[in-house]
Amino acid sequence: MNEKVPKGRTKNASRHEEEKESNEMKIRTCPVFKRLSLSDISDPSSPMSVMDDLSNSFTSQKLRVFTLSELRVITHNFSRSNMLGEGGFGPVYKGFIDDKVKPGLEAQPVAVKALDLHGHQGHREWLAEIIFLGQLSNENLVKLIGFCCEEEQRVLVYEYMPRGSLENQLFRRNSVAMAWGIRMKIALGAARGLAFLHEAEKPVIYRDFKTSNILLDSNYNARLSDFGLAKDGPEGEHTHVTTRVMGTQGYAAPEYIMTGHLTTMNDVYSFGVVLLELITGKRSMDSTRARKEQSLVEWVRPMLRDQRKLGRIIDPRLECQYKTEAAQTAVALALKCLSQNPKYRPTMCEVVKVLESIQEVETRERNGNKEANKFFDTKKCRHYRKGKRHVNIAYSDSLLYKDSKTKQSNGI
Repeated sequence: MNEKVPKGRTKNASRHEEEKESNEMKIRTCPVFKRLSLSDISDPSSPMSVMDDLSNSFTSQKLRVFTLSELRVITHNFSRSNMLGEGGFGPVYKGFIDDKVKPGLEAQPVAVKALDLHGHQGHREWLAEIIFLGQLSNENLVKLIGFCCEEEQRVLVYEYMPRGSLENQLFRRNSVAMAWGIRMKIALGAARGLAFLHEAEKPVIYRDFKTSNILLDSNYNARLSDFGLAKDGPEGEHTHVTTRVMGTQGYAAPEYIMTGHLTTMNDVYSFGVVLLELITGKRSMDSTRARKEQSLVEWVRPMLRDQRKLGRIIDPRLECQYKTEAAQTAVALALKCLSQNPKYRPTMCEVVKVLESIQEVETRERNGNKEANKFFDTKKCRHYRKGKRHVNIAYSDSLLYKDSKTKQSNGI
């Protein structure tokens, strides 16, 4: 059979153009991965619209939809004895799910977070959790298993984290102080979580990074939770996202508070605050402290550059069981993250590299000096008396103090 070739085309050219058109059709019809955003929901305020949009998206392939009656079974009717705590969204209960509740589900403990209908958060924050955690998957983000939307009730079901929040572990009264190595492990895991969000093809700004939103598994692996205030980052030529100022006092970056301009550097500042809390063992804000010390950042900032005052910064409960160089590097990193000018803050990928270097050095030291009494150095702790402990740290050059010795030798 003879092929009809349009006038002005050769036979080979015709075949080539037909193949090109065919390929273009394949490209157009091929489903392209695009992360769903809040703006993609046709009517975020309408539960019916939300459920329709979620059911038609790939998000629903990962998440289970629970009924309120199923959640009552899981939590023993939301019993207070099962209550793990309460945050800005509402109370959190421990529960247990298996294939009797939902066929195909692995038997496991879960954390069930129910919306407080009289609280400050609501439907939009619930939806943001689903939009972000329903699509983003990383070992340093908490896993969202499913959700419930019945009448006014909004509930989220997560994997259960046995050690709870970093806030509880770090600041709980009458508890054993967390070891330095564990603190740095948690900092590294949380930093990797933020770096993953910032480096995503469609960047995410976490916006509410703080100790209560960092959850810990049985091995102290950190997972970021509570994405109710998270926002999609700027794309293209845009440098920031303009939003209402939201977050937690003591953690928000100063430029965000003043302008409402949101960037990934706001998360870096918040990370610096949490790193400072890990180093000092003190809360970012504490009204019970002396007036000048109530804001941890403002109190510590002048001391961060003075090597003679490092002993006043480090948590005394650590009793010198850490490497001086590691502590100096961590303090230097916190100082950079807390820079007043966001241009001088490191990216979270750079933060991860510094924390990895701390972990590598300490691992080598630990393996090479197992009999060194867990890093206890009597030269560093000259004053150590029963009932009264005073840390007097011997210093060496670090990232933070390169210029300090030069100035001292010059008599400056």
